[in-house]
Amino acid sequence: MTRQRRLQVVRSGSSAKGRTRRKRRPRLILEALALMAAGVGLLVLLLHLPELIDLDSLLLVSTALANLIGGLSQLLMGILQLVGVAVLVGSALMALVFLLGGLVRLVRALLLPAPAAKTKAKPAGKKGRR
Repeated sequence: MTRQRRLQVVRSGSSAKGRTRRKRRPRLILEALALMAAGVGLLVLLLHLPELIDLDSLLLVSTALANLIGGLSQLLMGILQLVGVAVLVGSALMALVFLLGGLVRLVRALLLPAPAAKTKAKPAGKKGRR
């Protein structure tokens, strides 16, 4: 006995083929009108905001920009000062290394015995090859 196994295709959703559900026209119009009403309401609120709250919006923006520029200039000045300190510390360390290296060479030069004088003369018969 042989059994045949078949794959079964399981479909999800509606059983109708190729039919996609579209939104109806009145609903689309209603959504568009709701979005437009929200935008107009927000703009009206923003226009009346200086009257509701004593707020000079241009002064607020210019103050914020001035604070931002001042903060950035202080940040750059701080970075430049740190770089200056790093250059000074590096120069001081380099000077100490140079002094220490010179001192070591001086001590070696003074403590090493003088080399023995060689009395052997070079042979005069040999000259450089051409």
